[in-house]
Order: sequence, then structure tokens, then C-alpha cells
Amino acid sequence: MGLGKDYAGQNCAFARALEILGERWTLLVIRDAFFGVRRFGDFLVHLDVPRAVLSDRLETLVRTGVLRRQRYQDSPPRDEYLLTEAGIELWPPLFQLTAWGTRHLATGPSMRIFLHAGCGGTLAGPAVCTACNTLVAAEDTEFEPGPGSEFLRSDRVSVALRQRHRLLQPLELG
Repeated sequence: MGLGKDYAGQNCAFARALEILGERWTLLVIRDAFFGVRRFGDFLVHLDVPRAVLSDRLETLVRTGVLRRQRYQDSPPRDEYLLTEAGIELWPPLFQLTAWGTRHLATGPSMRIFLHAGCGGTLAGPAVCTACNTLVAAEDTEFEPGPGSEFLRSDRVSVALRQRHRLLQPLELG
């Protein structure tokens, strides 16, 4: 018998958050949305996630208000996915998980360095600028390739992520 997808009987905000964010691939989808990935095919190619799993994760994130679906004109018309205010609120804990992983699990140099767009200082802890000691919002954060970025993949999203880029801005995917 498989495990259930929810924490029935748990009257706990953390457990409810895990029902949405705790499935495999979900936080990587959210991370990529912060990086500026917006289209299904770009999430698919960058994450190497099975199509059905990605579809399920995007639908759950839209249904629960973390992402919103927006039509863009193309032939045929398609959807793109953008973080909502609730999704953007995930920036400090997402950054904190990244920083924790860098400190405790990294097997090489950092692939990305996060910077405060306002003063150029690097981010540490829960997205605090080391130069001006400000808690930096996602929209005021940039990233640039770190010393480990030469090991990145060659798909078009990975190539675009090798350039300095502001969070929440669409990637230029030429």
C-alpha cells in the first residue's frame, strides 16, 4: 500500500505546507520560476522531470495559489506560469535551503552567487545582504554564475542561466 499524499489529522500549518511543497520536483519548479522560467517546455527541458509529473506539479501550484497561469500569444496559444504573491513569499526559505545545502551538502564550488541588486553585496542567511544588512526581497535579488557553473548542462535554460540575471524576470531564451 502506497503512502497517502496528505497529512490527514495533522492540524499543523507546517504539515499543510508540506502537502503542497513537499512532493518531489515541486521546489525545483518554484526555484526555476524565481529564475525566470515560465513555459512548460522550458521547465521540462531544464528539470528533466517526466511530463506527467510536471503537469501535476504545475496544476497543484496553480490550484493552491503559488503560481498563476497566464496565456501568451503564440501559435497555438499557450500558457506560462508566474509566481503569485504567495509564491514570492517563499523566497527567504528557498534561499535558506540553498544556503544550507551549500554549507552542508555541496560537493564542489557554488553554481550561482546571489547578490543584492541595490548595493551589490552578496546574500547570506535568510537572504540578508552582507554589505548593507538588509533582508533582500526576491525582486531585488540578482544571481550570477559561480565558480561551479562550468559544469552546467547545455539545454537552452541552463545556457541562459549562465548570465547575470534578476530574479522574477523572464529569461532570454534565444
